[in-house]
Amino acid sequence: MEKEIDFSRYTSIKIGPVKKVCIIDEAVFLEKDIFLIGGGNNILMSENPPFLAMLSKKFDFIKDDGDVLRVGAATIGGKLLSYARKYDIAGFELLHKLPGTLGGIVKMNAGLKEFCISDNLKSVLTHKGWIDKKNINFSYRSSDINDVIYEILFEKKAGFDHERLEKFKNMRKNQPSKPSAGSCFKNPLGDYAGRLLEQAGFRGKRVGGMAFSDVHANFLVNLGGGTYDEAIELIDDAQKSVLQKFGVKLELEIIVI
Repeated sequence: MEKEIDFSRYTSIKIGPVKKVCIIDEAVFLEKDIFLIGGGNNILMSENPPFLAMLSKKFDFIKDDGDVLRVGAATIGGKLLSYARKYDIAGFELLHKLPGTLGGIVKMNAGLKEFCISDNLKSVLTHKGWIDKKNINFSYRSSDINDVIYEILFEKKAGFDHERLEKFKNMRKNQPSKPSAGSCFKNPLGDYAGRLLEQAGFRGKRVGGMAFSDVHANFLVNLGGGTYDEAIELIDDAQKSVLQKFGVKLELEIIVI
C-alpha cells in the first residue's frame, strides 16, 4: 500500500517534496536504499530523496507484559510518556517534548544530557528477531542498529518521577518555537554545539528563509519559505567555521536525506 505525503507539511522543519510512501505492516527486511520515515521530526529532506517507507498503525501500541512494556516502533514518544505517568512507571520522563516515534528515538538513542532512552531498554525487534540490549552498542545519540526497529521491550519499574519531569521541562524551555528539526549538531565531547556556534557568530545567522535560531544557536529554524539548499548552505558554513575557529568537527544530529 502507498500513501502520498506532502513533506513540507509533514516534517517539523517544514521542508520537503510531495512523495509517495510505502506503508509497511509486517516485520520484513527493507533494502538499504529505502529510507524509513518516522514522525518526520529530525529530518531535512531534499527534492530527490530515495524510495520512502513508513510503518503502519499496526506498530502504534503499548502493551503491559508484566515486568516489561512492549511498545510498537510507530508509537510517538508523548504517548508513552502519558502512559508512564498514568500508570506510575519510571524511566520515561525524558520523553517530555522529545518528538518522534519510538523506533527513531531508540535508534538514535535520544535523550537529554546524561539521560538516554536506552537506559531502561531490554531488547528490540527487527526482521532478524529480538536483539538483546547487551548485543547493541549504544553511545551518545547513536547506536549500531542498522535494521528497521519494529517493536521495543522496556523494563517496567514503578515510580514515575514528577520532579525529574519538571527538571526536563525547565531544561527544554530554551528551545525555539519556530519550525525546526531539533538540535542540528551533536554536542562534542566536553562541550556544547550551541556554545561553539554562538562563539563563531552563528546565533541568528540567516540565509534566505533559514537561520540558526536567536533563541538557541544549535537549532536550525525555518523562518518561512526556507529551502533545503538554504539549510545545507548554513550547515556547511557552520561546520567549516567551527572547525577553523576551534578545531572541532561538528557532527550532524539531524538526518539529511
